[in-house]
Amino acid sequence: MKSQIINQLRRVIAGDQKRYGRLVGHDGQNGFSEDALQGLADLDARIPPPDAIVEPASPPSYVYRERLSAKSAAGGGLVKGDDGAKRPHYWGHRERLRIRFLKGGHEPMPEYELLELLLFNAIPRIDVKPLAKRLLAEFGDLNSVIAASKHRVLQVEGANDWVYYHLRVVEAFGHRMAQAQVMKRDVMSSWEDLVTYCRTAMAHREIEQFRVLYLDRKNVLIADEEQARGTVDHVPVYPREVVKRALELNASSIILVHNHPSGDPTPSKSDITMTERIQDACSTLGILVHDHVIIGKKEEFSFGSSGLLLKY
Repeated sequence: MKSQIINQLRRVIAGDQKRYGRLVGHDGQNGFSEDALQGLADLDARIPPPDAIVEPASPPSYVYRERLSAKSAAGGGLVKGDDGAKRPHYWGHRERLRIRFLKGGHEPMPEYELLELLLFNAIPRIDVKPLAKRLLAEFGDLNSVIAASKHRVLQVEGANDWVYYHLRVVEAFGHRMAQAQVMKRDVMSSWEDLVTYCRTAMAHREIEQFRVLYLDRKNVLIADEEQARGTVDHVPVYPREVVKRALELNASSIILVHNHPSGDPTPSKSDITMTERIQDACSTLGILVHDHVIIGKKEEFSFGSSGLLLKY
């Protein structure tokens, strides 16, 4: 093969000496200049022998995948269009889903399709329905998917950093919208909105989170702050830090809120003891504890409504 290439090059150059004489240094006599012959020798040295196995010097930066294979088409295989061309079964699915969402809203759509709409922006040009269903199977429902930790999201096959990023953005929008219903308002007269906000922010957390809502003399919410985070069944809370922050904000009263990742909002003995300690610390400085609400996945528990708050 190598000798054939060299001979072919010689024939091409010899066939048009006027054109190539200047380029290769033709000396006007039979044969070629030393420079031209040396160039051919260099080329001959660069061409691998016929039995050599040729590989690229470095591996390609991409991974080739046959997008039209039945496997890449998520098991749906290929369908033949009106023009006779074969395409993945999901061809055009994204646009159809967007149009259906814009025309009919989200109410009639199952959760996996809403999640698909979000994943369209995170993962381009492939069928994301299997990933949406895997996420829902792993975490149970859409709320739990949105609140899932990065470590657990990335353990799901097909999920990546962009998927996690988009989930966090959606979560942030949800929190801000719910928070807007209670901030700078009398929360005691809009208790349902307050509970809805707390449920949105905490119900689907994988670890316990303790928040303190600080109110002024008119029971207007002036601050909502996370006091501590813990494990799946415990969160350390320090009464002196709660009282210190209330004094800094000039708060007259507070509402304690924490979640139970297990989903059961029933207070534990440590929850009751911790609440009593915070009440004792607050009472010495004239700060009222309106309530302690435990957020479960489907319902809440109120210390105030259950008569577990101390009377001062």
